[in-house]
Amino acid sequence: MTIREEAQLEEERILSPYAAKSAKSRGRETYEEECDIRTMYQRDRDRIIHSKAFRRLKDKTQVFLAPQGDHYRNRLTHTIEVSQIARTIAKALRLNEDLVEAIALGHDLGHTPFGHAGERALDQVCPLGFAHYKQSVRIAERLERGGKGLNLTFEVKDGMMNHRTSGTPHTLEGQVVRISDKISYIHHDMDDAKRAGVITEEAVPKYLRELLGETTKERLNTLIHDIVKNSKGRDEVLLSPEIEAGMKALREFMFEEVYLSPVAKEEEEKAEQLVETLYKYYVRNPEKMSAEYRKLLKEGEVQERVACDYISGMTDQYSMEKFREIFIPKGWSVY
Repeated sequence: MTIREEAQLEEERILSPYAAKSAKSRGRETYEEECDIRTMYQRDRDRIIHSKAFRRLKDKTQVFLAPQGDHYRNRLTHTIEVSQIARTIAKALRLNEDLVEAIALGHDLGHTPFGHAGERALDQVCPLGFAHYKQSVRIAERLERGGKGLNLTFEVKDGMMNHRTSGTPHTLEGQVVRISDKISYIHHDMDDAKRAGVITEEAVPKYLRELLGETTKERLNTLIHDIVKNSKGRDEVLLSPEIEAGMKALREFMFEEVYLSPVAKEEEEKAEQLVETLYKYYVRNPEKMSAEYRKLLKEGEVQERVACDYISGMTDQYSMEKFREIFIPKGWSVY
């Protein structure tokens, strides 16, 4: 018996009857021989971590564009925090931690430079539309490994596609990541907003502090405990009605005071214009894209989609460098 087979038997023994067992996965689009050590979901996790798209997350905006300080979140630290919260909940509910981790680590692979500002710009300018959750799956299916994709399991891709609020994950593990994403960004964005001087703890409505907790740590503790309490032994992951209403109100507070605040928004219009301008340029000049994207065009991919692929894969700094290279006049060379 292999180590993987032993692990699969252990999953059957200790995991909840509602958990997604790796031995019962719906599998991969392209068949592969299984690893003798790792389960399918463990392999997916490793493939995501070693992907180029995952590494680029460290230089992509979370909320504040080009924050002045070493302790503000970026898209990678957000991803790690989602994974940590999701694994805590999954362990308490006896769900499959490996699947939860793989979904969490992959859920934002498709994010653009400059966060949601870049996403809005591509969605508005591209006639095919653009959504980061769809792009995350496209990266996994098509763009990584020289156009071969990562060949992830159905369950991981399903969780990545459905981590948005309106998504409907087919596994409880996907549901855990979906709710962990919201918990994570609300709280770490609040922490960053305090650091930036956009809000203070006292600005949080008193009734929410009384309901959820007086600090970020207390609120995280309240939400995680409430999820575990209300989801244990059930085929659904959910909050109690009172705490869910409190989290929604906290999210609304964050939109009013942070996400739509002048401090967070003042540079977003510039970022949107930069992304839109780059998109139009590469649609007109596809030969200027890098070789791996020109290869996609030769293979019959739609030009507008490949332009989105190229730009969404850029980090904040790289997109600004390309913009300067293409559109900012250079001084005369002196010979």
